[in-house]
Amino acid sequence: MREAPPDYLEFAVARSGPLFRTACLLTGDWHLAEDLVQETLAKMYRSWWRINRAQSPVAYADTVLVRTFVSQRRRRSSTERPSDRMPDTAGPAPDAELRMALLDGLARLTARDRAVLVLRYWEDRSVEETAQALRLSPGAVRTRSTRALRRLRDVLGTELADLTT
Repeated sequence: MREAPPDYLEFAVARSGPLFRTACLLTGDWHLAEDLVQETLAKMYRSWWRINRAQSPVAYADTVLVRTFVSQRRRRSSTERPSDRMPDTAGPAPDAELRMALLDGLARLTARDRAVLVLRYWEDRSVEETAQALRLSPGAVRTRSTRALRRLRDVLGTELADLTT
C-alpha cells in the first residue's frame, strides 16, 4: 500500500473537524457522522490526484460529504429504523432544549430537505453553493428551502414556540 501524499494528510487533518460537524447535523447521530466523514475522506483520497488544488478542495469535500449522505439515505431507507436515543454530546449547551427540538425536527425531514436546511442555514452557505453541492438549480434550492422550513415548522408545531418564549 502506498503512502498518502503529505498535502492530502494535511488536508484531511484540517478538514476532519468541520466535516464531522456538518455530518453530525446531517445524520443526527455521532457514529453515523464518523462513518460519513471516513467515507468522504476515503473518496477524496482515491481521487486526490485529479482534484484541482487551484480550485477549492474544501468545497469539493463538502460536496462529496453531502452527496454521500443523500446517497446513503436513499440506500438505507428501507433497512434502518429510527431510534428515540439521542447521540452523545460533548457538553451541555445553553439552549439544549431548543437544540434538541431542532435536531429532532431535522431528523423527521427527508434527506434532501435536511441537507438544504443544514447547508443554507447552519453552514450559512449561499443559494448557489448549496445548489452546486446538491446538483440542483438555485431556484430549486430556494423552493426546497421554503418548503423544508415550512415542514420543519409543521413538525415542531407549538413545541418550538414554547421553547423560544
